[in-house]
Amino acid sequence: VPAAWQRPYLNIFKHFRVEEWKRSAKEGDVAALTVTGTLAPRGGGHRPRAGSADTSWFRQDAKLKGTIYRIRGSVPASNYLQLPRTGTQSLGLAGRYLYLLFRPMPRKHFLVHLDVTTQENQVVRISFSTLFKEFKSTATWLQFPFLCGAAEGSRCDGPARRDLVGAAPADARWTCLVLDLPAILSLYLSRRYSHLKSVKLCSNLLVKNLCTSDLVFDPGVTFSEGRRADLACRGVAPMPREMAFPVPKGQKWHDLYDYIRFPSEGSKLPYDSIQKICPGPAAVSEDPQPVTLTKAVRDRLSLIHQITSPKAVSALWRR
Repeated sequence: VPAAWQRPYLNIFKHFRVEEWKRSAKEGDVAALTVTGTLAPRGGGHRPRAGSADTSWFRQDAKLKGTIYRIRGSVPASNYLQLPRTGTQSLGLAGRYLYLLFRPMPRKHFLVHLDVTTQENQVVRISFSTLFKEFKSTATWLQFPFLCGAAEGSRCDGPARRDLVGAAPADARWTCLVLDLPAILSLYLSRRYSHLKSVKLCSNLLVKNLCTSDLVFDPGVTFSEGRRADLACRGVAPMPREMAFPVPKGQKWHDLYDYIRFPSEGSKLPYDSIQKICPGPAAVSEDPQPVTLTKAVRDRLSLIHQITSPKAVSALWRR
């Protein structure tokens, strides 16, 4: 259960004062961009020239208010933003859900590493990237391909789109990615989640914020709509204002942005990748629900479960 200072949610960038770089670290081409209707690197800078690679994100992101962190570079391992500052430290965040508000940079790849600690004090790395072509796993590392935006009108429950593997499209949208960390550990490794240890955001990304919470936030509803619909009874709450993307009057959130919850409940898609499946969040459940996996993934996870089961471990010690 999260400590009182982490409830009902924790704005990670704000709490750890990322912009001061005292409790966080950066390497390579990482810039804080201040958004006030125009977009420029903090401390100076210029608008991108017409026709440059930066023009598209300049047009789309100038509507956001506050600070955006731009992480870019051809080598993800050399261009990143990291929380906490060193590998020996821990964020110690126990919220069930991790919210990442980001946008992949057009025609580029990106990579994200999350280190989580189990109740058995084992550190497991969860990674997702457009660079990954297939799901891979070990007892301490899960690697998920991230598939950027399905085409408009595609069926929510259709088969996984292999043609979406690769760099982000030119029209990649701002995305609210919700990761159910206990469910991921339980479903893929049969481990019990304790807390989030660290986050490493590698190029090429634009990042608005990070947040942890035990609540499922629905960015598509306002606070007044939430009260009228009594969403709290279904375990859903409106997105906190400081974490919300702007929605112009007369428009709908889901027409402007992407919402991805992983693992997603009730879908027939194989969970060997992270991708947009349905437009909005479902009510939260007490326990992780079973998911449908491809045979190759089932075989691999079965082997991991055999290796990491208490019986297998005790047998190794008896040898």
